[in-house]
Amino acid sequence: MHLLDILELTEASGREQSLPLIDELLELNARSQQIDETPYRLLRRGVALWHKGHNDQQALEIIKQAIAEFDRLDHPIPRLLIDLAPLYNRLHQSQERYAYFRDKLAYYRLHNSLENTAACYLVISGYFRHMGAYNQAISYCLRAADLFKQFDPKYYVNELMVAGSLYADWGNPQKALQYLGQAMVLEDKYNVEGLQRFYTLQTLSRVYLQEGDMPNALRYANQNLAEVGTKQNPVHKHICKAYALVQKSFVLLGMGQTQPVRPMLTRAQHLADSLQLRVSGRPGEFLLDAAWAKYYEAVRQPNVAEQYWQQAYNKATSGRLKILRYRVLRDIIGFYIKSQQPAKVQQYTRMYMALTDSMHQEQSAFLVAQYEGERIEQAQNARIAALQQTRAIQELQLRQRNRLLFIALFTVVAVSGLGVFLYRQLQINKRTLAQLRQAQNQLVAAEKWAFVGEVSAGIAHELQNPLNFMKRFAEVSTNMIDGMPQQTSHAHNGQELQQEILAGLKQNLQEISQHGLRASSIIKDMLEHSRSGTGQREATDLNALAAENLRLAYEGVQTQDPNFRATLNTDFDTTLSEVQAVPQDLGRVLLNLLTNAFFAVRQRQQFSLNGYQPEVRISTRRTPNGVEVRVRDNGTGMSEAVRQRVFEPFFTTKAVGEGTGLGLSLSHDIITKGHGGSISVDSKEGHYTEFVITLPA
Repeated sequence: MHLLDILELTEASGREQSLPLIDELLELNARSQQIDETPYRLLRRGVALWHKGHNDQQALEIIKQAIAEFDRLDHPIPRLLIDLAPLYNRLHQSQERYAYFRDKLAYYRLHNSLENTAACYLVISGYFRHMGAYNQAISYCLRAADLFKQFDPKYYVNELMVAGSLYADWGNPQKALQYLGQAMVLEDKYNVEGLQRFYTLQTLSRVYLQEGDMPNALRYANQNLAEVGTKQNPVHKHICKAYALVQKSFVLLGMGQTQPVRPMLTRAQHLADSLQLRVSGRPGEFLLDAAWAKYYEAVRQPNVAEQYWQQAYNKATSGRLKILRYRVLRDIIGFYIKSQQPAKVQQYTRMYMALTDSMHQEQSAFLVAQYEGERIEQAQNARIAALQQTRAIQELQLRQRNRLLFIALFTVVAVSGLGVFLYRQLQINKRTLAQLRQAQNQLVAAEKWAFVGEVSAGIAHELQNPLNFMKRFAEVSTNMIDGMPQQTSHAHNGQELQQEILAGLKQNLQEISQHGLRASSIIKDMLEHSRSGTGQREATDLNALAAENLRLAYEGVQTQDPNFRATLNTDFDTTLSEVQAVPQDLGRVLLNLLTNAFFAVRQRQQFSLNGYQPEVRISTRRTPNGVEVRVRDNGTGMSEAVRQRVFEPFFTTKAVGEGTGLGLSLSHDIITKGHGGSISVDSKEGHYTEFVITLPA
C-alpha cells in the first residue's frame, strides 16, 4: 500500500486531510532518504493551491509537473490521474482535459504502464459521455474495466456499473441491466458501499422507470434510500439523500401517486439549498427542478410547472451540460404540446434541432480525430510488434551461433557425430521457420480484420446520428399534429381535406419513426459485431457463467411481460474445471440463445391450449475433446429451411422491430472464430429447439 493509493483529492475534505499525510512522508524521508522527494513536493504545492481555491489553473499545472516526475520514476499513479479530471472540469477545460489524457495514454501504452493506462481509459470515457458519443464512451469504459480487473477489483466493478449507465443513456436497457446486474453481484461480493453502490441502485431505478417497470423502479429507489441512511459515508449522506428523494419522486409520479411527492421534494429542496447542490455533481445529474415541474404538471398547475421547466433549462445551459439541455428541451416540448401552445412548441423545437445539429457536428468532427488516433495506435502496435519480433530473431540467431560454436568444438572430439547433429539442427530450424511464418500470417490476418471492424464501427456510428435525427424529428412532428385543435362537425370541405392530409402525414411520420428504430437496432448490432473478439481469454467458470446469463435472460423477458412464467432447468457438470475463454463474449452468446429460447416458448404459449408449460433448459458436460453446453426449449421449433439459414447475417423470423438477424450470426463467429469451437442446432417444428456449443479443452 502506497500513500498515493489512499489519497482522495476530489473532495475538499480529502484534500485537507492529504496535506498533513504528505508532510509526514517528507519528514520521515528527510531522516531515511528512501525516496526521491521531487514529485511529492510538487504534489504538496499543487494540492494546497487547489484546496485554497484561489488559483486553480496554477494548481493544475503544478500537479501535472508532479505527474511528469512520477512518470520519470516509473511510479504508477492511477488514483492521482483519476482525481485530476475534476480539476479540469472545475476550470471548464474539457477539450484540454481530453488532449492531456490522450497524450498520456499513448505514453503509458508505449511504456507498458498497466495501472496508468487503465486510469486514462476511465477519464477519456467520461469525456466522451459528456460529448454524447456513447459508442466511444462505452468502448473506453470496457477497456478500462478489462485492465482494472487485473489489479483493482473496486474500480473494475465501478466500470461495469458505468457501462450499464452508459447503455441506459444510449437507449439500450437490456445491455444496461446486464452490466448493472454484474456490478450488483460483485458489489455484494466485495462489500462495496458509498457513492459507487448508491449510483448503481440509482441507475437501476432509472432504467426500470424508463422501461415502465414501476415495481422494480420503486424497489430499487426504496433500497437506495434505506442504504443511504445506514451505509453511506457521513460526508455524502445528505447529498445522496437529496438525489434519492428526487429519484423516488420521479417513480411515484410515474405511478400517478402525487400526494407523497410534495413532502419528498420539499425535503430534497431544503437539502439542496443548505448544501448548495448544483445541477451536476459526483452522484450524477441532480434534476430537482425537473421533478418539481412534473409534479405541478400532475396536479394541473401549468404556470408553476412552466417556471420550473425554465429553471431546469437555464441551469443546464449555465452548467454547459449539452446532454442535459437536450433532455430538458425534449421534456419542455412535450409540456407545451400538452398545454396546446403551438408557438412555444415551434420555438423550443427550433432550439432542440439546433442543439442536436451542434452535437452532431461536434461528434462528426471528433470521429475523424478518433479515427486518426486509432491509426496512430495501430502504427504504435505495429512498431512494438516489429521490435519484439526483431529481438526474438536476434535471440534465436545468438542461440544458433552458440550451438554452432559448441558443434565446432565438439567436432575435435567426435567428428563422426557431426552429420547426425547437423541434420537434426536443420529439422529444428525448418520447424522454427514454419512456426514463425504461421505466426506472422496470423498477425497480418488479425490486423486486417481489426481494421475492417474499426471501419465498420465508424460507418455504423456515422449512420446512427442522422437516423436518430430523423426519428426524433418524426416523433416531434407527430406530437405537434396530435396537439393541433380538432375541427368541429361544421367544418367545410377544405378543412376536411386538411384533416385527411394531416392524418396521412401523421401515418407517414409514424412509418419513418418505426423504420428508423429498425435501422437503429441493426446499426447497434453492427457495432456489437465490430467489437466482438477483442477481449482476452482467461480461466472461466462455465457453470457460473451459464447460471448468471439464464437469470439475466429470464429477468429480461419478465421486464417485458411481468405475467410470464416458465420452468427453468439446469444440469451442470460439477466436475467441470475452468475453461480458457473470453467471458464477456461467451456470456453474450449464452444470453442471446437463452433470450431466443424464452421468445420461442412465449410465442407457443400465446397460441396453445390449456396445459402447455413453457420450459427452458441449459446443461454442461465434459466430452473427450473438450466441453459442451446445450440450450433447449419446448417452444415453436423451426422448419428445416429455417434451420439451414439460422446462422446467416440479417436472417430472422421475428416481426419487424423485434429482431435484427445478427444475434446468431455474431454468436457463430464468437464460438468458431473467437474460441475455435462449433455451434449447431437441432429442432422439430412445433416441439423443441436445441443449440449445442462445443469448446476445445
